[in-house]
Amino acid sequence: MEISHRRTRSPGIKLLFAVLVAAALAVPLFMVYALVWDRQEQSNTARGTITRGWGGAQTVTGPVLVVPYAVNVTETEVVDGKQVQKVRRVTRELFISPKAQEVTTSLDPERRQKSIYESVIYRAKIAGKASFVVPEDDLDRLDIDAGALMLDRAELHFGVSDPRGMESASKVVASGKALAARPGGGLESTGRSGFFAPLSWNGEGTLPVAWSYDLRGSENLSLIPRGGDTRWHVKSAWPHPSFAGSFLPSTSEIGEDGFSAEFSVPDLALGQGLVTTQDYAQPIVSGPGVYVETAMMDRGGAGGPSMVASVAMVEPVDLYSRIDRSVKYGFLIIGFTFLAFLMFDIVAGASVSGPEYLLTGAGLVLFFVLLLAFSEVIGFAAAYGVASVAIIGLVTAYSAAVLKSWGRAKVIGALLVGLYALLFVLLSLEAWSLLIGSILLFFALAGVMYATRNVDWQGLGRAADVEG
Repeated sequence: MEISHRRTRSPGIKLLFAVLVAAALAVPLFMVYALVWDRQEQSNTARGTITRGWGGAQTVTGPVLVVPYAVNVTETEVVDGKQVQKVRRVTRELFISPKAQEVTTSLDPERRQKSIYESVIYRAKIAGKASFVVPEDDLDRLDIDAGALMLDRAELHFGVSDPRGMESASKVVASGKALAARPGGGLESTGRSGFFAPLSWNGEGTLPVAWSYDLRGSENLSLIPRGGDTRWHVKSAWPHPSFAGSFLPSTSEIGEDGFSAEFSVPDLALGQGLVTTQDYAQPIVSGPGVYVETAMMDRGGAGGPSMVASVAMVEPVDLYSRIDRSVKYGFLIIGFTFLAFLMFDIVAGASVSGPEYLLTGAGLVLFFVLLLAFSEVIGFAAAYGVASVAIIGLVTAYSAAVLKSWGRAKVIGALLVGLYALLFVLLSLEAWSLLIGSILLFFALAGVMYATRNVDWQGLGRAADVEG
């Protein structure tokens, strides 16, 4: 029994035991990771509650001129056992995009809070001008007779993805004549939701159209460009915009007082003709405000997925994303702290037991729980300071008892100060985090190699056998 007890003092066994305890701490670390995910889902649910009844992330498009046209369709029927061909006159719809359009948008943001969660909502004033022509070349390409167009039954369609946000100040003017806007009859690209305005046009020359409406929404506004040339001017007092979608602004200015941006999208960038016999489908999305890129294609008059230009009013710091990244560095902090304990144990002769490793690791894991809890109330930076000071103080005081020396405990405290400061830098400099982490690991390994260069990892265990 004496021999077995002394063998546990072997440096190799101590190293193995420290590694096993560190590996066991992976379980609570993964539980903290799941907790962060759960709190993020609760945040998303709370933000959805805030925007319920107000309007969600909005996608708008239009106007598109929808014109019925008549076409002969040959059908084959079986009559008295014989196939008979019949010609039937049917009515279909032609979708004509504007030759050019210019849209201006002013976003008035506002913060709304529910409990500890916050969301950004906005009121948008959207106005624009467009011009339409009957593109005879496109009609010939689609084999449609211009005389079959029922221009007296034409309609201007506007797409709005969440019509709950529509307000009463909606105006549509065509050729100087005010039109009555009616609900429904949107476009396929916004889920058939929006509004439309009937008009009668003789098809000659150019049809000028002007429109304006007010719209409520939250966090994100996207425009689906249509036509030969689309220009979108958007401005807001929000100082932290994020531009996404298939197109980025050609010019933008961002400052503390807000931002302004201008998108310019020609038809060559869209890969769309002015005339189609089938409306373009909704954009492909992988999440709220996250659009999947679609390559430009020759659609030949048939609709495909729409492309968007998008503006999001985001927070400058994504709270849960930063906490999620910090948890992933948890093993780094635990590993370096255990390594310091191990060096004091092997090199300096301070004995550290398994439960002491475990309690120290539990304190280091608790840091991330404190960080999450305080971040939701006082913000990430302040919470980081509170959590790090609390855990550094706790572990340093405990180390004084474990290592039997306040001098050694101060080394542990200084190490933790450096590690938490480095972690904060890594979270702030995402692009450099891999480089900084790699350099840190190199110097840590070099330091351990130097400190243990004269250690006989199995010698103490053999010496114990002799003594026994």
